[in-house]
Order: sequence, then structure tokens, then C-alpha cells
Amino acid sequence: MTDLNLDPVQLDRYSRHVIMDDVGPGGQKRLLDASVLVIGAGGLGAPIIQYLAAAGVGRIGIADDDVVERSNLQRQVIHADADVGRPKVDSAAEFVEALNPDVDVVKHDLRVTAENVDGLIADYDLVVDGSDNFQTRYLVNDACTLAGVPFTHGAIFQFEGQITTFPADEESPCYRCVFPEAPPEGMVPNCATAGVLGVLPGTVGCIQATEAVKMILGDGDLLDGRLLFYDAMAMEFDEIEIRKNPDCPVCGENPEIETVHDVEYVETCSIGAE
Repeated sequence: MTDLNLDPVQLDRYSRHVIMDDVGPGGQKRLLDASVLVIGAGGLGAPIIQYLAAAGVGRIGIADDDVVERSNLQRQVIHADADVGRPKVDSAAEFVEALNPDVDVVKHDLRVTAENVDGLIADYDLVVDGSDNFQTRYLVNDACTLAGVPFTHGAIFQFEGQITTFPADEESPCYRCVFPEAPPEGMVPNCATAGVLGVLPGTVGCIQATEAVKMILGDGDLLDGRLLFYDAMAMEFDEIEIRKNPDCPVCGENPEIETVHDVEYVETCSIGAE
């Protein structure tokens, strides 16, 4: 055993991390000691879970209430044909356990709601949001921002994706600084109705996983205050600056949202009427 408690098998498994000056055995130990909650085990969640597990993140929580469908398999690479009909958290957990026995998987077979979100995020160092609906995105933003829990956001549509990271500090913006309210229900179609390029969530999810690893290592420049757009057809990345909004209802100077129970997480995810 080394001074950092990496045994010979771990030194072999993580050797390509250990030999890097910016990671080393100390950085690998931070990964092994870290806990990350991944919300969604679908298109984005699949590569996120896969690469966090391979990197040796010691405890990964997976929150999803869905079951594997055959139409998922075109992009959700941690599930297999034999998993059709099974809960995604079960299939995902088995994938991780087969990939890396160092990782402790915590299954949350549930839909993230205002009633359970605070308890969920309290048990983890950071959150990676791989959800596929606006209600959950706003809920995760509000809960993490209020609790000071950093999270990274990703979204996909047909051939395009976007990624940003919110470290949940006083100087940084939150999701509502950029998008104060969600578009009306039905205005933005989901993958089931609009389709999605199968490899697209792999690219976006890998960037989210990269942001999570950087946060754990405490190194590198995060997508803090930057919204990264990816166009797979043009093979182009574009970036825009996003700033903290002093009038933001959750992190602004006079916030209207003090708890997630102040919000109606349907359609526009707006503040409830008095």
C-alpha cells in the first residue's frame, strides 16, 4: 500500500492517471473519495456514468425511474438488449459493477421531485444533470443553487447539444440567470418525437463527465460563466458568455425563491402565486 492507500491493483488500473503530473496518486485518491449524483441513466447519463466509473469516482448515485426500452439502445450505451424492460438503475448499476469494483453504486429508483431533491443532493459532493425535461432541470438548478452544491448541465436536440457548469458560488450565474423560465410545454419536442443522433449524447455526456472530474480534482478551467454549444453536423463548437443576473429569482440580489417548494415545476417552472 502507498501513503495514499492505492493498492497494487488500483495503481495498475489507474496508472494513466497516476503518471500525470496534474492528477497523480493524490488526484486519484480524491476521485476514489468523491461522491457524484447522476440524474438520469439515459442518453446523457449513460456516458456520464460510464466515464465517471472508469475514472474511479468512489460513489456514484444514479437517479432514474424509467425502464429500458429497445429504442433507447441506439444511444444509451450502458444498457443492452437483454435489459429491455428492466429498471435503468438496475441495468446501470450492473454495468458499473462489471466495469470497476472500486465504485459503490447507490440506486435511486425514483423521479426527482421537490419532495425528495434536497435529501438526494445532500449526500453527494456534486451533481451531474442528465435529465431530459425542463421541470427536472429547473428543480436541480434551484435545489443545488440554494444548497451550494455544484452541478454540470447538459441538453441535446437532434444534432445539437449544450453544456455548462454551475459551481454554486456567489460570483457565478445559475441556470435561471440564463433561462429564467422554461418554454411552454410542447414548444420544444423531446427525443421521442424529434429524434436524436445516436452519438450526440456521447459527446455531450463526456464533456459533462470531464467537468465533474475537473471539479473533483480542483484543477482546470470549468465552463463557469460559459455556455458551450455543439453542432454535430457542422462539427463546430461555439461558446457564449453567461453572466450572473442580479434580478435572478434564485441567486439574485433579492431572490424570490427560498426553497424548491416556492416553485411550480410544471410547464414554465415559475414561481407559485401567493
